[in-house]
Amino acid sequence: MYMNTDPSIASGNLQALTSEQSNEQSSHLDLMTTAAILTTMNNEDQGVALAVQKVIPHIEKAVDLIVDRFNRKGRLIYIGAGTSGRLAVIDALECPPTFGTPPEQVSFLLAGGRDAILLAVEGAEDDFELGAAELGTMNLRPEDCVAAISASGRTPYCLGALQYARTIGAATISICCNSSTEMGKLSEAAIEVVTGPEVLAGSTRLKAGTAQKLVLNMLSTASMVRTGHVYGNQMVDMQPTNVKLKHRAKQIVADAAQVDVSQAEQALQATDWSIKKAIICLLTGCTPQEADRRLKSAGGFLRQAAAEASQND
Repeated sequence: MYMNTDPSIASGNLQALTSEQSNEQSSHLDLMTTAAILTTMNNEDQGVALAVQKVIPHIEKAVDLIVDRFNRKGRLIYIGAGTSGRLAVIDALECPPTFGTPPEQVSFLLAGGRDAILLAVEGAEDDFELGAAELGTMNLRPEDCVAAISASGRTPYCLGALQYARTIGAATISICCNSSTEMGKLSEAAIEVVTGPEVLAGSTRLKAGTAQKLVLNMLSTASMVRTGHVYGNQMVDMQPTNVKLKHRAKQIVADAAQVDVSQAEQALQATDWSIKKAIICLLTGCTPQEADRRLKSAGGFLRQAAAEASQND
């Protein structure tokens, strides 16, 4: 059984966190002109990408954990609260249309439930037991990966989920914006991006939120590249569900197969708008059925499937 952590973690000395301290550069924010406010914010934001750069080795470790779990048919489950949790929700929801993944492959738990996406549910993030219990309802397995996201690094809801995940044997990742965090201590990959005091003291939707979004972009994108959802730098598992995306799909196929757009469209129609299958058919002259077989044999990696099809023709 997992052990509860000290509940005072959530209500302790906030000033011990760099993300909660006052920023000297904006100490007279209320007296600044609009231009000065915007310039100050922009100056502070320029350090965010550099802060993320410092922890790339930790992000790499997290990606490797996610890829390992995906290869074992496991899931990536984001856990969060408030702004941090909502950013994770956005990343999870973008995976199916961008990479053609099933909705459950990258999923999420948000403190306060799905209603908290639009409206704050006060107090939910302070419940350690709730984080563990809600994760427990998802039939968590050792093949899964749990990534908790919190600017402070000590949100009880996230701590409970991480500790429960450890008892199951699932991989654990934390994404925080302070150093030596409680969440980091419970994680195999602790991503701690220290972005410093916010322009608006304690408003971690600003630099901390930007850093978290950058890290989430890297985690999901790199993991999908590593598991065969990208060819070159193209979204070849994208779901062309509207007019704009169908135009994009035609251009992706045309560029990859070095054909004109009309030929790309014909191939897409013949393969029920599967970008990967259309490209393989055009590159190798095989049928849609053979393209499908080749893709499955290659584990979804288009480059490998096309090369094998060419060698066997």
